[in-house]
Amino acid sequence: MGIAEKYLPKYTVNDYRLWEGDWELIEGIPYAMTPSPLGIHQRVAFEIARVIANQTDKCTKKCYVYPELDWIISENTVVRPDVSILCKKIKEYIKQTPEVVIEVVSNSTAQKDEYLKFEIYQREKVPYYILVYPEIEKVRAFKLIDGKFDKFFDGEEGILEIILKNRCKIQIEVEKLF
Repeated sequence: MGIAEKYLPKYTVNDYRLWEGDWELIEGIPYAMTPSPLGIHQRVAFEIARVIANQTDKCTKKCYVYPELDWIISENTVVRPDVSILCKKIKEYIKQTPEVVIEVVSNSTAQKDEYLKFEIYQREKVPYYILVYPEIEKVRAFKLIDGKFDKFFDGEEGILEIILKNRCKIQIEVEKLF
């Protein structure tokens, strides 16, 4: 542990709830979510959510798509994925591991999405983690296998397929996201 890290203040969910603006709290360290996302980011996030929601409506056990909903992982960690899928209705905040977490990656969020959140979501045993890159029109998808994320899709076109725990199959035509 470095000197700066040793003396950094650590915050909790109770502190987080009092802050103005958009923040994530990762292991006690606040991360500002500013500036707000660009139009391309929001359009792609909406398109992904729409495509998935249209398919989960046809599943025998209902799963739900939650855009930008806080996931309270612990007393010192709150993240806000761009899109989460849970096979459970959520009234306030996510408090259990989602089936799928999707992050729309921008230049300002790449390091956090590709490394920091990757490790957190892997530790929390998220079955599927999907990274969407609107600027290069590419998708990378990982599936949790034996406690580790294994990349199973990496491309600009094709069908990304995930199977939720309720055995509902979701197919995303990657090129149509952009």
